[in-house]
Amino acid sequence: MTTTEYQVTGMTCGHCEMSVREEVGQIAGVDDIQVSAQTGLLSVTGAADIDDAQILAAVEEAGYSAVRAS
Repeated sequence: MTTTEYQVTGMTCGHCEMSVREEVGQIAGVDDIQVSAQTGLLSVTGAADIDDAQILAAVEEAGYSAVRAS
């Protein structure tokens, strides 16, 4: 299992978290998603490395921007 963290900007509430979770959850290989509007952190866990570009594109699709934090 590999976990990667991203710093997401623009999230303010639980609905924001849900939007990000739904978009990122559509990516093949994603096993677990932890997202917090309070801290702005998105943690994605998968069995193998997941392409950062896919994660960043999914966050953007949800209406937010992100950068890799770890």
